[in-house]
Amino acid sequence: MPMFHVGGGVLTEIAAFSQRGTYVLATEFEPALLLELIESYRGTITLLVPTMLNAVLRHPDLDRRDISALRTVISGATVVPAALVERVRTSLGCNFTIVFGQTELHGVVTQTEVDDSPENQSTTIGRPLPQVEVKIADPVTGETVPLGKPGEICARGYQTMLGYFGRPEESAATLDTAGWLHTGDIGEMDERGYLTITGRLKDMIIRGGENIYPRELEDLLHTYPGIAEVAVIGIKDEYWGERIAAVISPIDRASPPDPRQLREHCRNHLAKYKAPTDWYFTRALPRTQTGKIQKFVLRRHVESGELAPVLIVTDNRIVASTGPEQAG
Repeated sequence: MPMFHVGGGVLTEIAAFSQRGTYVLATEFEPALLLELIESYRGTITLLVPTMLNAVLRHPDLDRRDISALRTVISGATVVPAALVERVRTSLGCNFTIVFGQTELHGVVTQTEVDDSPENQSTTIGRPLPQVEVKIADPVTGETVPLGKPGEICARGYQTMLGYFGRPEESAATLDTAGWLHTGDIGEMDERGYLTITGRLKDMIIRGGENIYPRELEDLLHTYPGIAEVAVIGIKDEYWGERIAAVISPIDRASPPDPRQLREHCRNHLAKYKAPTDWYFTRALPRTQTGKIQKFVLRRHVESGELAPVLIVTDNRIVASTGPEQAG
């Protein structure tokens, strides 16, 4: 995991140091390099998001490397399918555990047991860790909801942040007066104490374990000539967890911006992984009566095929490109 990320800079690093462990740094994530390091240093524990795991499992070096020292793989940051859990256990011959948390909570608040079933590993995010309080709260009233009912996941404990640096309003919106940190994730808890994520209050996309905020992309695209409106959404993807899609309403539908140039514009001004891979043109964005864009409607139109793409890019290769007249 990258060192700027709470997974690499806290969860793995500080955890290893606290146990006087050997911490092996890789210059970058590359599956062949990871396998080589595990073999060379007799690595026992690693943290890999599902996108990374899939890359390791399909790499030809897997069968040529001695990774018998590997004891546990930690994963999370997005949905982990049961089939992937089983493949990791079988192909890598190790235990598996899923963690849930965020930077504001110093990394982790819940975790599955290594001997949990693949179904529990894939459908839940485990139980609260020791010395951490977790409640499922009504997003409006803040009151704790009954078991099995959805609400916002809130946490309180020794690892809760003090606040966002220099941002008192945002801090007050995230941390309430009773010390509960509101994660922005919607979930529910069963009678065993296991939590399940069911949605997000915060408008955020998780691609390959990295958090991407649509507002940043939307603000950039709004500065590009020929765009009247834009909405950036996350759409389901088997490999990445979510892909980034930009839905644009051009000023002149007969002469819309070139989606290839729009993507290059994003890549030139932001981290490359934030650039949308799926591009759509539409006459108008769906809105509520109060004028708010209904992103859930856009997502439904995209995933159902009602809105056709004008450009799709996979692994930096154009795999689909159509004329704007075919878009919704």
